[in-house]
Amino acid sequence: MKNPVAENVANFLKHFPPFSSLTFSELLSIANQSKIIYLEKNQTLFKGGEDTHKDFYVVKSGAVGLSLTSDAEETLVDKCDEGDILGLRPFFAKNHYLMTAKAREESIICAIPIAAFEPLVTGNSEVLKFLLQSFASHTRNPYDKEHSGKLISENMIFAEHTTDIQYFQPIAYTKNPITANLDDVVMYIAKTMSNSAIGSVIIQRDKLPIGIITDRDLRSKIATGLFPIDVTADKIMTTPVITVPENISVAEAQMLMLKHNVGHLCVTKDGTEKSFITGIISEHDVVAAQSNTPGVLLKQTRRASEGKELKVVREKLSELIQNSIDKNIPVYHITNIVSEINVAITRRAIELAVQEMGTPPPARFVWINIGSQGRKEQLLLTDQDNALIFEDVDSNEYEMVKSYFLVLADKVVHTLKYVGYEMSPDDVMANNPRWCKSVTDWIKQYNTWINTPAERGVELSTLFFDLDFVYGIPEIEQVITETIIKNMDHNKKFFAYLAADTLKNPAPLGFFRQFLVENDGEHKDSFDIKSRALEPLGDAARVLALSHNLVDFTGTYQRYKKLAEIEPENEELFNNCADAFNVLMRFRTEEGLINNSDGKYLNLKDLSKSDKLKLKHCFQPINEIQDLIKNRFSLTYIN
Repeated sequence: MKNPVAENVANFLKHFPPFSSLTFSELLSIANQSKIIYLEKNQTLFKGGEDTHKDFYVVKSGAVGLSLTSDAEETLVDKCDEGDILGLRPFFAKNHYLMTAKAREESIICAIPIAAFEPLVTGNSEVLKFLLQSFASHTRNPYDKEHSGKLISENMIFAEHTTDIQYFQPIAYTKNPITANLDDVVMYIAKTMSNSAIGSVIIQRDKLPIGIITDRDLRSKIATGLFPIDVTADKIMTTPVITVPENISVAEAQMLMLKHNVGHLCVTKDGTEKSFITGIISEHDVVAAQSNTPGVLLKQTRRASEGKELKVVREKLSELIQNSIDKNIPVYHITNIVSEINVAITRRAIELAVQEMGTPPPARFVWINIGSQGRKEQLLLTDQDNALIFEDVDSNEYEMVKSYFLVLADKVVHTLKYVGYEMSPDDVMANNPRWCKSVTDWIKQYNTWINTPAERGVELSTLFFDLDFVYGIPEIEQVITETIIKNMDHNKKFFAYLAADTLKNPAPLGFFRQFLVENDGEHKDSFDIKSRALEPLGDAARVLALSHNLVDFTGTYQRYKKLAEIEPENEELFNNCADAFNVLMRFRTEEGLINNSDGKYLNLKDLSKSDKLKLKHCFQPINEIQDLIKNRFSLTYIN
């Protein structure tokens, strides 16, 4: 007798890996043993810390969030959409779950018994390969588009501390290393090592590693006269060679070297001596990789004596970002680390510029970053936005003092340009006389923006309400902050203009839920993730945070998290906005890293179905937060 429910489940599963590798009769057998679970919004499927279940799960409809709890704060780190698998941990570890799975909306889940599925895993190499790759790569679907949509998975242990990023970094090593045969003469091997400036040669048989000759072997066995230089490789090679898999982390490589007291590791396809050689890792590679850790980069920044050294730090920082993205570190933690190093680079550029001026500054001052730098959201090498505020001086000294700071600022912005931060296309930089002035002049400027807003003025001034004081005297910073708070307090007209500016960007989706893409130009048919998604969330966070006088919170994610505390009635919406912002930032960062761009435009053709679903899930909070702003801030005050 036919089971229509089971047939429906089988027909659904056949469209998604690894089930697509199974026959329909096998799928039907699984479906007959599975059960359907209906989850209400916010209902929990499994909790982090509880014992693993006898089933694993596939999302049939709706969305399930995966979250981690650290220091009593729950952080959403992934969303599972239609066809996504979750709860795979029981296949590989019989202990408790590491994450909590909770429905983000009404959802239907297929619960598949592990006991029913295991025979198909062992009997089907494609299914086994899928599960192993999923676990190893920390993704639910390793066949998904490379990089995009890859967030931290339920199999990965979450680390709060920034130093742990080093552990997750895959080490960079020499691919396709030079090899030699057992009967090759050592003298020629030594010449090859010298000519190629390398410290080791792997001895192979049929492309499999059987030994290694290093500088240490030449010193201890040839230079000492223990063996003549015309002996063959098999006489002096070190064997067995220590083999490791591809994508091994920095810390793992270092631990293996210490454990086996060796200076080189042979990389093979599957990590054993029975698979092909693909690379070689040296002690130098480990040291070089450790130079990309946050602490080391900060030290190198503070010790830099010229722009060239700061440029090297920023290049290493880009590598750290790429490695962290590849290893699925939550984007919020990456942003925190990167922003501190970006700030340190700017500070050092200012210090070097002051030294180069030859005379100390004629007045105390502060340097502020604004825009994305002010929000500490600059992962990619985007434009500079900055300004300078110097303390009030006598009127007869004003022009001289201002001239000094304009020259100083010019040195700083050109150093930053050399490092990799492009000049602001709108010339919003401290070497522009408009944005380099005294405390009193800046107070007048903020008074104008806040008390007599105009469309052009507000459009430009929004940058200056996302500010981070990078360098200088705290007292000056305090005066500016107090001015902003005092003038904004209950200023309905200002917030009406700010709210209107917030709503200027169109919704990301059209009437039929299709992506709104560029109609012409260089980026035709691409999706502008910055203007249509990130900016609306950032603008909304700004106006809402400022309306609560939250001037100390400038980051979009931080603003939404603080708003969720202040307005418990809107806690869910604000948390959804924070989560959506992080997912969108990851998409933009991955796009920029892959194409060496600012990541503003996404090519939708390169995105998988699940990637597009992730994007669309991020758009709903944008619509809801803009509706909230429309209702909260009366735009009639503009007239």
